[in-house]
Amino acid sequence: MEAQLKPQQESISFNEIRKQQRIERVKEFTEKLVRNKAALAGGLIVLFYIVIALFAPVLAPYDPLAIDLPNKLQPPSFEHWMGTDDKGRDILSRILYGSRLSMSVGLAAVVFGAVFGIIMGMAAGYYGGIIDSILSRLLDIMLAFPGILLALAIISALGPSLFNVTVAVGVFSVPLFARIARGSTMEVRKLEYVDAIRSLGAHDGIIIFKHILPNILSPLIVQGTLRLATAILSAAGLSFLGLGAQPPSPEWGAMLSNGRDYIFSAPYMAIFPGLTIALLVMGCNLFGDGLRDALDPRMKS
Repeated sequence: MEAQLKPQQESISFNEIRKQQRIERVKEFTEKLVRNKAALAGGLIVLFYIVIALFAPVLAPYDPLAIDLPNKLQPPSFEHWMGTDDKGRDILSRILYGSRLSMSVGLAAVVFGAVFGIIMGMAAGYYGGIIDSILSRLLDIMLAFPGILLALAIISALGPSLFNVTVAVGVFSVPLFARIARGSTMEVRKLEYVDAIRSLGAHDGIIIFKHILPNILSPLIVQGTLRLATAILSAAGLSFLGLGAQPPSPEWGAMLSNGRDYIFSAPYMAIFPGLTIALLVMGCNLFGDGLRDALDPRMKS
């Protein structure tokens, strides 16, 4: 009886130790992130944008699509805090609703690029050989094209729409995630615990996704946060060129494009959407830099 209880007690003790180690790592990560004032400011900015995106219908004082021609091109006032555009629509309401479009496009593009990039990179790094050669050459071809030009080519083939912008931005994000996943996988697969798991007869899929992927997530999370800023900026740029969201969608890039025609008579039409994009991109970059410092073991004091 005592012999049966002993392995169970050892298993419970081992699980408790692992749980305690995870708690300590999370606590250490949180403390390092909070001590980084720039990262904390960036995180608060991103959180602010998430809140206004979620509660846009509650926060917006007007219908973002409602046309009111008698009140068009009104300057900022107590009635319209950011003024009205050339069709009398409230700019503040359109910016609040536009946060949903811009952030969802950026997030979807990053998820698209991360999923395909991580799968390609881990396959190349784990198997090596001919698979690595083929996937690496494919990634080299994608990297040979500037990201925005590749996106323009994709949208030219698929047609202008917000969905196609998401696909285009996601496609030129794939090589970045794939490179990181490939290099990290090549390092982790050489470790002894991977050989031990393989010797026990574990399937390659289990080894890759259950034992290797959790150990390479840190740089991928950092890259995803930094890439979110680039994705939002790229999507806004494509919409500015008329290739993304189509009127009357309250997308920030499209609003900025519409405001350039009134840059002298009503500059607030371009200033407020531009500042909104710039602030969110800055927040993502600051938060991403803080995540990198907190997750990188080489940054320990």
